[in-house]
Amino acid sequence: MTAVSSIRRTRNCGADIVGLDGPVFAPQGLEEGLAALGGEPVFAAILERAGAPRFRRRRNGFETLLHIILEQQVSIDAAAAMFRRLHGLLGEVTPASFLTVDEPNLRACGFSRQKAAYGRGLAEAVTTGSLDFARLAATPDDDALAALVALKGIGRWSAEIYLIFALGRDDVWPAADLGLQFGVAAELRLGDRLGERELREIGERWRPWRTVAACLFWQSYLHARNRTAPVLPAELYA
Repeated sequence: MTAVSSIRRTRNCGADIVGLDGPVFAPQGLEEGLAALGGEPVFAAILERAGAPRFRRRRNGFETLLHIILEQQVSIDAAAAMFRRLHGLLGEVTPASFLTVDEPNLRACGFSRQKAAYGRGLAEAVTTGSLDFARLAATPDDDALAALVALKGIGRWSAEIYLIFALGRDDVWPAADLGLQFGVAAELRLGDRLGERELREIGERWRPWRTVAACLFWQSYLHARNRTAPVLPAELYA
């Protein structure tokens, strides 16, 4: 997924896909974080103008991480279409079922050769137990990030997006995200776009609520462009 597509995904459409208690939002401490940050002028202005962010959580598991691989370098719409074709082919997307799909069928679903290899590597890691999602959920942020980037095809941005949207972590700052780079630059009046290194340094001021800060900037970015995100496949939501 490209950085821009992470922004497309962060508006919570699809309110019809809910659990018994309603949809689950990212991060886990969203309301507490909003209370902590909401007094800052930049965030107060976003909340007044664009409203509180309500970005849907995803399930912690193989399907979600595979979908994030699909989202790399393409739009969220394209990734969702690929996942839906795969789901239609398999009925249920699991590590075991994924490993049964040959290259031509993966290509027919839209997988590049590289993403097919990344998907197989991920499926094998889960199958062999080298990646355990339950264990990942109980792992501190830095260790969880390290476990994810150790997988071929998962870079820092993908791992940070997973920590935010699947694990619900409160203090993650995906500084490589293009939408966040634009959103922060616009709100802080720092030019058109910030670089990753500069943005990562700026984010330090919002510890321990950097994820909530990111969601607020994404909310502003979307609102300024009158955009909403497409609905992800239902199987991915928490």
